[in-house]
Amino acid sequence: MADKQLDVLSVGDVVTDAFIKLLDSEAKVEEAPNGPRLSMDYATKVPFDHAEVVPAVGNSANASVAFAKLGLKSGLVANIGNDDWGRDILRALHKSGVDSRFVHINPHKKSNYHFVLWYKDDRTILIKHEEYEYRWPRFRVIDLPEWIYFSSVSEHAIEYHDNIASWLESHSTIKLAFQPGTFQLAAGPHRLKRIYARSEILAVNREEAAIIADGHHEDVHFLLDKLHDLGPKIVLISDGHKGAYASDGTNRYKMPIYPDPKPPYERTGAGDAFTSTFVAAVMKGADIPGALLWAPVNSMSVVQKVGAQAGLLTERELEHYLRIAPEHYHPERLR
Repeated sequence: MADKQLDVLSVGDVVTDAFIKLLDSEAKVEEAPNGPRLSMDYATKVPFDHAEVVPAVGNSANASVAFAKLGLKSGLVANIGNDDWGRDILRALHKSGVDSRFVHINPHKKSNYHFVLWYKDDRTILIKHEEYEYRWPRFRVIDLPEWIYFSSVSEHAIEYHDNIASWLESHSTIKLAFQPGTFQLAAGPHRLKRIYARSEILAVNREEAAIIADGHHEDVHFLLDKLHDLGPKIVLISDGHKGAYASDGTNRYKMPIYPDPKPPYERTGAGDAFTSTFVAAVMKGADIPGALLWAPVNSMSVVQKVGAQAGLLTERELEHYLRIAPEHYHPERLR
C-alpha cells in the first residue's frame, strides 16, 4: 500500500460524523427569510430515535473512498489529532482501501468531529474545524499522483492554497479537480484564482455557482461562462432534482437525475458522490457525456444509506444500473 503510485490524491479535511436521527414528532422545519430552519423545543429534553457514528468522512475523504471503490489507486492528504477519533479515521480509510500515508497526525490536537441532526431525509450539520498547521507533503517521484482532487478545508488554511498552487504550477502534468467547500467559497475566486485557473475540472452546485459568479442563478449559460472565465477546462454544475450541467467551453450538456428506486433515506454525501464519480469517469477516459451517465447513479445510491460512503458503488454495480436505466436517462446537448 505505502509504495504504490497513486491515480488520485484527494486533499481536504477529514472528520467523524455523529448522526442523530431526530423523531419526526420532535422537530419541525419552518420557512425563514434566509431559508428553511430546523427547530425543536428549547430548555427541555428532546427524545431522539438513534445515533450512528461514521468516521473518515468529509468532501475529500468521501471522494477518496469513491475513487477506491471504483478501482482507482486512491490516497488522502488530511490532518487528524493524536486521539481515538483519529485512530478510528485511519482504520476506516485502510478498510476502504485508501492510502493514508499523507494523513498528518497532529500531537496534542483533536480530530474533527461533527454532529449531524438528521431529520426526515435531510440533515443539518453542526461543524467545528480544528486549527491545524496545514503543511503540504514532500513527495518522492514515485509518490506523484496523476490527479489531485481538492475540496473543503478550514478557514485557517488560506495560505495552504498558495502552497498547493505553487506545487501544481511546478508539476504541470498533474491534473486538478476542484470542488470548493464553504470557506473556499467565502474566500472568493480572486483570492483563489491560481487554484481556479489550474483546474481541469471545477465542480459546484447551482447556488455555489451563483455565489462565485456574483448572481444570475436563473441563467445557467451565464454561470457556465463566468466559471470558465476563471480558467477551468471543464465546469460541472449540479442542480438537485433538476439534474446537472457540464461544459468544456464549447459543448454543453444537461443531465437528468437517475430515478430513485425508493424515497431517499438520508442525503449526506450525494454531491460528493456525484462529483467524484464524474471525475473518476474522466480519469478512466470518459468524455463529458459518458461521465454524466455515471455520476448521478452513485449519487442515487448514496442517499439510500446513512452517511456519504455506505452506498458508494463499484464500477460493476454502476454499470448494472446503466443497463437498466430508463430511456430518458441520457445527456441532452444544449449547444
